[in-house]
Amino acid sequence: MRLDPDRFLTDLNTLRGIGATGNGVVRRAFDPADVTARLWLAAQFSEAGLDARIDAAGNVWGLGGPLLLGSHTDTQPEGGWLDGALGVIAALEVARGNPGVSVVSFQDEEGRFGATTGSEIWSGALTLETADKLTDLDGLPFGAARRALPATGAAPDPARFRAYLEHHIEQGPVLDAAGEAAGVVTAIVGLRQIEVTLTGRQNHAGTTPMHLRADAFRGLAEADRALRDTLAGLVTPASVWTIGHVALHPNAPSAVPGRARFTIQWRDAETDRLDRMEGAIRETLERVASRAGLGLDLSATAALPPVTMDATLRAALRDAAAAQVPGRWRDMPSGALHDATNVARLMPVAMLFSPLIGGISHDFGEDTAEADLVAGLRILADAAAGLTSRQGR
Repeated sequence: MRLDPDRFLTDLNTLRGIGATGNGVVRRAFDPADVTARLWLAAQFSEAGLDARIDAAGNVWGLGGPLLLGSHTDTQPEGGWLDGALGVIAALEVARGNPGVSVVSFQDEEGRFGATTGSEIWSGALTLETADKLTDLDGLPFGAARRALPATGAAPDPARFRAYLEHHIEQGPVLDAAGEAAGVVTAIVGLRQIEVTLTGRQNHAGTTPMHLRADAFRGLAEADRALRDTLAGLVTPASVWTIGHVALHPNAPSAVPGRARFTIQWRDAETDRLDRMEGAIRETLERVASRAGLGLDLSATAALPPVTMDATLRAALRDAAAAQVPGRWRDMPSGALHDATNVARLMPVAMLFSPLIGGISHDFGEDTAEADLVAGLRILADAAAGLTSRQGR
Protein backbone atom coordinates (compact mmCIF):
# COMPACT_ATOMS: atom_id res chain seq x y z
CA MET A 1 0.00 0.00 0.00
CA ARG A 2 1.06 3.59 -0.63
CA LEU A 3 1.66 5.94 2.30
CA ASP A 4 2.32 9.68 2.20
CA PRO A 5 4.27 10.55 5.39
CA ASP A 6 4.32 14.25 4.51
CA ARG A 7 0.53 14.32 4.25
CA PHE A 8 0.29 12.44 7.54
CA LEU A 9 2.52 14.99 9.31
CA THR A 10 0.63 17.89 7.72
CA ASP A 11 -2.70 16.52 8.92
CA LEU A 12 -1.29 15.93 12.38
CA ASN A 13 -0.07 19.52 12.57
CA THR A 14 -3.33 20.88 11.19
CA LEU A 15 -5.20 19.13 13.98
CA ARG A 16 -2.60 20.47 16.42
CA GLY A 17 -3.60 23.98 15.37
CA ILE A 18 -7.22 23.48 16.47
CA GLY A 19 -7.21 24.47 20.13
CA ALA A 20 -3.47 25.24 20.11
CA THR A 21 -2.25 26.72 23.39
CA GLY A 22 1.49 27.40 23.59
CA ASN A 23 3.21 24.17 22.54
CA GLY A 24 0.19 22.11 23.49
CA VAL A 25 -3.50 21.79 22.76
CA VAL A 26 -6.71 22.28 24.73
CA ARG A 27 -9.66 20.38 23.24
CA ARG A 28 -11.91 19.29 26.09
CA ALA A 29 -14.83 17.09 25.05
CA PHE A 30 -17.57 19.17 23.37
CA ASP A 31 -15.80 22.50 23.93
CA PRO A 32 -15.70 24.74 20.80
CA ALA A 33 -12.20 23.58 19.77
CA ASP A 34 -13.22 19.94 20.12
CA VAL A 35 -16.34 20.50 18.02
CA THR A 36 -14.28 22.26 15.34
CA ALA A 37 -11.75 19.43 15.32
CA ARG A 38 -14.43 16.74 15.01
CA LEU A 39 -16.16 18.50 12.13
CA TRP A 40 -12.78 18.91 10.39
CA LEU A 41 -12.03 15.24 10.98
CA ALA A 42 -15.37 14.13 9.53
CA ALA A 43 -14.56 16.17 6.42
CA GLN A 44 -11.17 14.44 6.09
CA PHE A 45 -12.82 11.05 6.40
CA SER A 46 -15.30 11.94 3.67
CA GLU A 47 -12.56 13.21 1.34
CA ALA A 48 -10.73 9.91 1.87
CA GLY A 49 -13.76 8.05 0.51
CA LEU A 50 -14.98 6.81 3.88
CA ASP A 51 -18.57 6.93 5.09
CA ALA A 52 -18.22 9.80 7.59
CA ARG A 53 -20.64 10.20 10.47
CA ILE A 54 -20.83 11.54 14.01
CA ASP A 55 -22.92 9.48 16.41
CA ALA A 56 -25.04 10.69 19.32
CA ALA A 57 -22.17 10.28 21.81
CA GLY A 58 -19.84 12.46 19.70
CA ASN A 59 -17.71 9.62 18.29
CA VAL A 60 -16.53 10.40 14.74
CA TRP A 61 -16.52 7.47 12.30
CA GLY A 62 -14.96 6.97 8.88
CA LEU A 63 -16.43 3.67 7.75
CA GLY A 64 -14.73 1.43 5.23
CA GLY A 65 -13.60 -2.15 5.78
CA PRO A 66 -13.75 -4.53 8.75
CA LEU A 67 -10.44 -3.60 10.45
CA LEU A 68 -11.08 -0.67 12.80
CA LEU A 69 -8.22 1.70 13.61
CA GLY A 70 -8.33 4.82 15.75
CA SER A 71 -8.05 6.48 19.14
CA HIS A 72 -9.31 9.89 20.36
CA THR A 73 -8.78 13.59 19.68
CA ASP A 74 -10.02 15.23 22.91
CA THR A 75 -7.34 16.34 25.36
CA GLN A 76 -6.54 16.93 29.00
CA PRO A 77 -7.15 20.44 30.42
CA GLU A 78 -3.50 21.12 29.55
CA GLY A 79 -2.93 18.54 26.86
CA GLY A 80 -0.16 17.41 24.59
CA TRP A 81 -0.66 17.54 20.84
CA LEU A 82 -0.09 13.83 20.16
CA ASP A 83 -2.09 12.08 22.90
CA GLY A 84 -4.77 10.15 20.98
CA ALA A 85 -4.54 12.42 17.93
CA LEU A 86 -1.56 10.41 16.66
CA GLY A 87 -3.63 7.23 16.45
CA VAL A 88 -6.52 8.89 14.65
CA ILE A 89 -4.45 10.65 12.01
CA ALA A 90 -2.22 7.60 11.47
CA ALA A 91 -5.39 5.53 11.00
CA LEU A 92 -6.70 8.05 8.45
CA GLU A 93 -3.48 7.85 6.43
CA VAL A 94 -3.56 4.03 6.49
CA ALA A 95 -7.22 4.01 5.40
CA ARG A 96 -6.43 6.19 2.38
CA GLY A 97 -4.45 3.31 0.93
CA ASN A 98 -6.21 0.31 2.43
CA PRO A 99 -9.92 -0.21 1.67
CA GLY A 100 -10.13 -2.85 4.40
CA VAL A 101 -9.77 -0.18 7.11
CA SER A 102 -12.29 1.96 9.04
CA VAL A 103 -11.35 4.82 11.37
CA VAL A 104 -12.77 6.21 14.63
CA SER A 105 -12.10 9.10 16.98
CA PHE A 106 -13.82 8.25 20.25
CA GLN A 107 -15.22 11.06 22.39
CA ASP A 108 -14.20 12.00 25.94
CA GLU A 109 -11.43 9.45 26.33
CA GLU A 110 -9.79 11.89 28.73
CA GLY A 111 -12.69 11.62 31.14
CA ARG A 112 -14.13 15.10 31.38
CA PHE A 113 -17.48 13.46 32.16
CA GLY A 114 -16.53 9.88 33.09
CA ALA A 115 -13.72 7.71 31.81
CA THR A 116 -13.36 6.84 28.10
CA THR A 117 -17.02 7.83 27.80
CA GLY A 118 -17.54 7.54 24.04
CA SER A 119 -16.05 4.06 23.65
CA GLU A 120 -17.77 2.93 26.83
CA ILE A 121 -21.13 3.89 25.33
CA TRP A 122 -20.38 2.18 22.02
CA SER A 123 -19.21 -0.99 23.78
CA GLY A 124 -22.53 -1.25 25.62
CA ALA A 125 -20.94 -0.91 29.06
CA LEU A 126 -22.67 2.45 29.53
CA THR A 127 -26.02 3.54 28.12
CA LEU A 128 -26.39 6.95 26.52
CA GLU A 129 -29.20 7.71 28.96
CA THR A 130 -26.93 7.01 31.94
CA ALA A 131 -24.05 8.92 30.35
CA ASP A 132 -26.27 11.96 29.86
CA LYS A 133 -26.49 12.31 33.64
CA LEU A 134 -22.71 12.34 34.12
CA THR A 135 -21.34 15.78 34.97
CA ASP A 136 -17.96 17.44 34.66
CA LEU A 137 -16.28 19.09 37.64
CA ASP A 138 -18.27 22.28 37.03
CA GLY A 139 -21.58 20.43 37.06
CA LEU A 140 -22.23 20.46 33.28
CA PRO A 141 -24.10 17.27 32.26
CA PHE A 142 -22.86 15.15 29.35
CA GLY A 143 -26.38 15.30 27.90
CA ALA A 144 -26.30 19.09 27.74
CA ALA A 145 -22.70 19.27 26.49
CA ARG A 146 -23.25 16.91 23.55
CA ARG A 147 -25.83 19.24 22.02
CA ALA A 148 -22.85 21.26 20.75
CA LEU A 149 -22.09 18.47 18.26
CA PRO A 150 -25.32 17.20 16.67
CA ALA A 151 -25.29 13.61 15.43
CA THR A 152 -25.11 13.08 11.68
CA GLY A 153 -25.66 9.32 11.73
CA ALA A 154 -26.07 6.25 13.86
CA ALA A 155 -23.17 4.49 15.56
CA PRO A 156 -22.11 1.49 13.45
CA ASP A 157 -23.01 -2.05 14.47
CA PRO A 158 -19.90 -3.52 16.13
CA ALA A 159 -20.52 -6.74 14.18
CA ARG A 160 -19.26 -5.06 11.00
CA PHE A 161 -15.71 -5.01 12.48
CA ARG A 162 -13.41 -7.98 13.09
CA ALA A 163 -10.62 -6.34 15.08
CA TYR A 164 -9.31 -3.04 16.47
CA LEU A 165 -5.78 -1.56 16.45
CA GLU A 166 -4.89 1.59 18.37
CA HIS A 167 -1.70 3.56 17.79
CA HIS A 168 -0.77 5.85 20.69
CA ILE A 169 2.15 7.60 22.29
CA GLU A 170 3.67 5.62 25.14
CA GLN A 171 2.90 8.26 27.80
CA GLY A 172 5.99 7.19 29.68
CA PRO A 173 9.81 7.27 29.43
CA VAL A 174 10.73 3.63 28.70
CA LEU A 175 11.10 3.76 24.90
CA ASP A 176 12.80 7.13 24.84
CA ALA A 177 15.29 6.16 27.55
CA ALA A 178 16.21 3.01 25.61
CA GLY A 179 16.48 4.79 22.27
CA GLU A 180 13.74 2.57 20.84
CA ALA A 181 11.17 3.49 18.19
CA ALA A 182 8.14 1.34 19.05
CA GLY A 183 6.41 -0.71 21.71
CA VAL A 184 3.92 -3.53 21.13
CA VAL A 185 1.50 -3.55 24.04
CA THR A 186 0.98 -6.80 25.94
CA ALA A 187 -1.83 -5.66 28.27
CA ILE A 188 -3.60 -2.57 29.62
CA VAL A 189 -3.95 -2.16 33.37
CA GLY A 190 -7.34 -1.92 35.04
CA LEU A 191 -8.58 1.27 36.68
CA ARG A 192 -10.97 2.17 39.50
CA GLN A 193 -11.98 5.65 40.60
CA ILE A 194 -14.19 7.04 43.34
CA GLU A 195 -15.25 10.54 44.28
CA VAL A 196 -15.03 11.26 48.01
CA THR A 197 -16.78 14.00 49.97
CA LEU A 198 -15.78 14.72 53.57
CA THR A 199 -18.17 17.07 55.37
CA GLY A 200 -17.21 18.94 58.53
CA ARG A 201 -18.23 22.33 59.95
CA GLN A 202 -17.43 25.56 58.15
CA ASN A 203 -16.43 28.20 60.67
CA HIS A 204 -14.35 31.29 61.34
CA ALA A 205 -10.62 30.62 60.99
CA GLY A 206 -9.67 33.16 63.66
CA THR A 207 -12.14 32.44 66.43
CA THR A 208 -12.64 28.67 66.29
CA PRO A 209 -10.23 26.86 68.66
CA MET A 210 -8.27 24.08 67.05
CA HIS A 211 -9.68 21.37 69.32
CA LEU A 212 -13.26 22.37 68.43
CA ARG A 213 -12.83 22.23 64.66
CA ALA A 214 -14.28 19.69 62.24
CA ASP A 215 -11.88 20.60 59.43
CA ALA A 216 -12.65 18.78 56.20
CA PHE A 217 -9.20 19.46 54.76
CA ARG A 218 -7.52 18.01 57.83
CA GLY A 219 -9.57 14.88 57.17
CA LEU A 220 -8.28 14.78 53.58
CA ALA A 221 -4.68 15.09 54.78
CA GLU A 222 -5.18 12.33 57.34
CA ALA A 223 -6.81 10.15 54.68
CA ASP A 224 -3.80 10.57 52.39
CA ARG A 225 -1.40 9.50 55.15
CA ALA A 226 -3.57 6.58 56.24
CA LEU A 227 -4.01 5.34 52.68
CA ARG A 228 -0.27 5.25 52.13
CA ASP A 229 0.17 3.10 55.23
CA THR A 230 -2.80 0.82 54.43
CA LEU A 231 -1.94 0.19 50.79
CA ALA A 232 1.77 -0.42 51.37
CA GLY A 233 1.09 -4.05 52.27
CA LEU A 234 -1.25 -4.71 49.33
CA VAL A 235 0.40 -3.23 46.27
CA THR A 236 3.31 -4.13 43.98
CA PRO A 237 5.90 -1.68 42.58
CA ALA A 238 3.72 -1.49 39.45
CA SER A 239 0.55 -0.55 41.35
CA VAL A 240 -0.36 3.14 41.51
CA TRP A 241 -2.94 5.26 43.26
CA THR A 242 -3.59 9.00 43.15
CA ILE A 243 -5.62 11.65 44.94
CA GLY A 244 -6.35 13.88 41.97
CA HIS A 245 -8.93 16.65 41.73
CA VAL A 246 -9.47 18.43 45.06
CA ALA A 247 -12.15 21.05 45.76
CA LEU A 248 -12.52 22.77 49.14
CA HIS A 249 -15.56 24.69 50.29
CA PRO A 250 -15.71 27.60 50.83
CA ASN A 251 -12.05 27.68 49.72
CA ALA A 252 -11.41 30.93 51.59
CA PRO A 253 -8.32 31.96 53.62
CA SER A 254 -10.33 32.92 56.70
CA ALA A 255 -12.75 30.00 56.83
CA VAL A 256 -12.29 26.51 58.25
CA PRO A 257 -13.11 24.21 55.29
CA GLY A 258 -16.51 22.64 55.78
CA ARG A 259 -16.29 20.31 52.82
CA ALA A 260 -13.53 18.58 50.89
CA ARG A 261 -14.34 16.80 47.64
CA PHE A 262 -11.63 14.76 45.92
CA THR A 263 -11.03 11.80 43.64
CA ILE A 264 -9.03 8.65 44.36
CA GLN A 265 -7.91 6.61 41.37
CA TRP A 266 -5.96 3.35 41.46
CA ARG A 267 -4.56 1.11 38.72
CA ASP A 268 -3.19 -2.41 38.60
CA ALA A 269 -2.89 -5.29 36.15
CA GLU A 270 -4.71 -7.77 38.43
CA THR A 271 -8.47 -7.63 39.08
CA ASP A 272 -8.11 -9.31 42.47
CA ARG A 273 -5.61 -6.69 43.62
CA LEU A 274 -7.87 -3.88 42.37
CA ASP A 275 -10.65 -5.39 44.47
CA ARG A 276 -8.46 -5.63 47.57
CA MET A 277 -7.23 -2.07 47.11
CA GLU A 278 -10.82 -0.87 46.83
CA GLY A 279 -11.83 -2.60 50.04
CA ALA A 280 -8.85 -1.14 51.86
CA ILE A 281 -9.48 2.36 50.52
CA ARG A 282 -13.13 2.36 51.54
CA GLU A 283 -12.39 0.97 55.01
CA THR A 284 -9.62 3.51 55.58
CA LEU A 285 -11.80 6.44 54.57
CA GLU A 286 -14.57 5.29 56.90
CA ARG A 287 -12.10 4.97 59.78
CA VAL A 288 -10.57 8.41 59.18
CA ALA A 289 -13.95 10.13 58.82
CA SER A 290 -15.27 8.54 62.01
CA ARG A 291 -12.18 9.47 64.01
CA ALA A 292 -12.29 13.08 62.76
CA GLY A 293 -16.04 13.48 63.24
CA LEU A 294 -16.63 14.08 59.54
CA GLY A 295 -19.44 12.99 57.27
CA LEU A 296 -18.42 10.72 54.40
CA ASP A 297 -19.95 10.15 50.99
CA LEU A 298 -18.41 7.82 48.38
CA SER A 299 -19.41 7.56 44.73
CA ALA A 300 -17.80 5.20 42.19
CA THR A 301 -17.10 7.04 38.94
CA ALA A 302 -15.03 4.55 36.92
CA ALA A 303 -14.29 0.82 36.85
CA LEU A 304 -12.41 -0.64 33.90
CA PRO A 305 -10.90 -4.16 33.92
CA PRO A 306 -7.37 -5.13 32.90
CA VAL A 307 -7.22 -6.25 29.27
CA THR A 308 -4.76 -8.63 27.57
CA MET A 309 -4.01 -7.88 23.93
CA ASP A 310 -5.02 -10.41 21.26
CA ALA A 311 -2.16 -12.74 20.30
CA THR A 312 -2.82 -12.68 16.52
CA LEU A 313 -3.02 -8.90 16.35
CA ARG A 314 0.05 -8.56 18.55
CA ALA A 315 1.96 -10.87 16.23
CA ALA A 316 1.05 -8.68 13.26
CA LEU A 317 2.38 -5.59 15.06
CA ARG A 318 5.50 -7.43 16.23
CA ASP A 319 6.31 -8.65 12.71
CA ALA A 320 5.79 -5.14 11.30
CA ALA A 321 7.97 -3.58 14.01
CA ALA A 322 10.73 -6.12 13.40
CA ALA A 323 10.67 -5.26 9.70
CA GLN A 324 10.49 -1.47 10.07
CA VAL A 325 12.68 -0.83 13.13
CA PRO A 326 14.74 -4.01 13.65
CA GLY A 327 16.26 -4.19 17.12
CA ARG A 328 14.57 -0.95 18.19
CA TRP A 329 11.22 -2.15 19.54
CA ARG A 330 9.96 -4.08 22.55
CA ASP A 331 6.93 -5.78 24.08
CA MET A 332 5.58 -3.72 26.99
CA PRO A 333 2.49 -3.20 29.17
CA SER A 334 0.41 -0.01 29.22
CA GLY A 335 0.00 1.75 32.55
CA ALA A 336 -2.28 4.31 30.90
CA LEU A 337 -5.93 3.75 30.11
CA HIS A 338 -7.13 3.60 26.48
CA ASP A 339 -10.31 3.17 24.43
CA ALA A 340 -9.03 -0.30 23.51
CA THR A 341 -10.11 -1.42 26.99
CA ASN A 342 -13.76 -0.87 26.09
CA VAL A 343 -13.48 -2.07 22.49
CA ALA A 344 -12.09 -5.36 23.84
CA ARG A 345 -15.61 -6.12 25.10
CA LEU A 346 -16.64 -6.39 21.44
CA MET A 347 -13.69 -7.75 19.44
CA PRO A 348 -9.97 -8.61 19.54
CA VAL A 349 -7.73 -5.57 20.17
CA ALA A 350 -4.05 -4.65 20.13
CA MET A 351 -1.99 -1.49 20.58
CA LEU A 352 1.18 0.09 19.24
CA PHE A 353 3.22 2.71 21.13
CA SER A 354 5.52 5.42 19.79
CA PRO A 355 8.11 7.04 22.10
CA LEU A 356 7.90 10.42 23.81
CA ILE A 357 10.81 12.80 24.21
CA GLY A 358 11.61 12.72 27.91
CA GLY A 359 8.54 10.61 28.57
CA ILE A 360 6.42 13.77 29.07
CA SER A 361 2.66 13.41 28.50
CA HIS A 362 -0.55 15.09 29.69
CA ASP A 363 1.47 18.31 29.47
CA PHE A 364 2.09 21.04 26.89
CA GLY A 365 5.68 19.76 26.60
CA GLU A 366 4.61 16.44 25.03
CA ASP A 367 6.51 15.73 21.80
CA THR A 368 7.91 12.96 19.57
CA ALA A 369 10.55 13.08 16.84
CA GLU A 370 9.06 13.11 13.33
CA ALA A 371 11.13 10.06 12.37
CA ASP A 372 9.52 8.10 15.20
CA LEU A 373 6.04 9.29 14.22
CA VAL A 374 6.59 8.09 10.66
CA ALA A 375 8.09 4.79 11.85
CA GLY A 376 4.94 4.15 13.89
CA LEU A 377 2.78 4.97 10.89
CA ARG A 378 4.67 2.45 8.74
CA ILE A 379 4.39 -0.27 11.41
CA LEU A 380 0.65 0.32 11.72
CA ALA A 381 0.22 0.27 7.95
CA ASP A 382 2.22 -2.96 7.54
CA ALA A 383 0.26 -4.70 10.28
CA ALA A 384 -3.06 -3.51 8.84
CA ALA A 385 -2.05 -4.68 5.36
CA GLY A 386 -1.29 -8.16 6.61
CA LEU A 387 -4.48 -8.41 8.65
CA THR A 388 -6.81 -7.12 5.93
CA SER A 389 -5.18 -9.41 3.38
CA ARG A 390 -5.98 -12.40 5.59
CA GLN A 391 -9.48 -11.13 6.26
CA GLY A 392 -10.11 -10.89 2.53
CA ARG A 393 -9.41 -14.58 1.92
